[in-house]
Amino acid sequence: MGLRGPMPGPEDAADLVAVAEPAAPLVVPSSRQLARARRRASRGRAWQQFRRSRPGMAGLVVLVTFATLAVLAPVLFPPETISVVDATGDPLSPPSPGFPLGTDESGRSILALVVWGARVSLVVGLAATVVSMLIGTVIGVMAGHYRGWVGMGLNRFTDWFLVIPFLPLAIVLATVLGASLLNIIIVIGITSWPGTARLVRAQTLSVSARPYLERARALGGGDLHQMTRHVLPNVMPLVLANTTLMVALAILSETTLSFLGLGDPLAPSWGALLDGAFTSGAMTVGAWWYVLPPGLCVVAVVLAFTLIGRALEAIVDPQLSGQQR
Repeated sequence: MGLRGPMPGPEDAADLVAVAEPAAPLVVPSSRQLARARRRASRGRAWQQFRRSRPGMAGLVVLVTFATLAVLAPVLFPPETISVVDATGDPLSPPSPGFPLGTDESGRSILALVVWGARVSLVVGLAATVVSMLIGTVIGVMAGHYRGWVGMGLNRFTDWFLVIPFLPLAIVLATVLGASLLNIIIVIGITSWPGTARLVRAQTLSVSARPYLERARALGGGDLHQMTRHVLPNVMPLVLANTTLMVALAILSETTLSFLGLGDPLAPSWGALLDGAFTSGAMTVGAWWYVLPPGLCVVAVVLAFTLIGRALEAIVDPQLSGQQR
């Protein structure tokens, strides 16, 4: 009889099956998946850096608070509470349990007007900033990318807007277009873009000198392809950081125009409240509660956007990272 080895057990059979099975194919991620993964990682690093900025987080908390009040305004204070015909308080009465921030010249609650004013001021500020960013980014990228008479003409056009005083131009346009929220958004948007265009143009000139732009041109990439695929993604972080600063400027501009009587008289913005306080002579009679709350809200929101913008600038520009703590 020949010698026989031990019979294979269940574990040996499993090993034989595992060896017999072909190895799983190696999945190579596509370039689009790699780009998405890099963007997610970049956003995560940016958020971690932003969280380490105490002024930026303080500004974010203030902004989220005002945004929450603006969203919940119809729930906290129904529309009839800010109606002149439905006012239940005495004109210019001081703060009381029924009216924590007093009343205006019509007997309406200042607290309700301030909360509703947050909706108007934030919406106008954000919408006007979007218009300004779109115009400034498009003109800035084109002025920095194109050479010859196109780039020179766009650069001179930006300079022409820069030398015109902002406030007189905005007042003239608001007077011509009429008093409405849409017109205020248009006026602020088309008068506040030159600074963004100048900033984007400078960044575009820096990006255009990099090697991958030369490779794109050598491979036959057109101007539109270069601007949208290579230049714009590299200038967008700077644009987003500048956007938060422009929102603060837009809110101040809306407040100024409304205070001058050029805003929508039916929209209870913070600027309209200050205009109403000035018109009714609130400070003359000592009604400080009519002036102080909307003024402090404007200062708080503008400061919050400024702090967030500075924190984002420190993330975009590593040289500033040591200055934001």
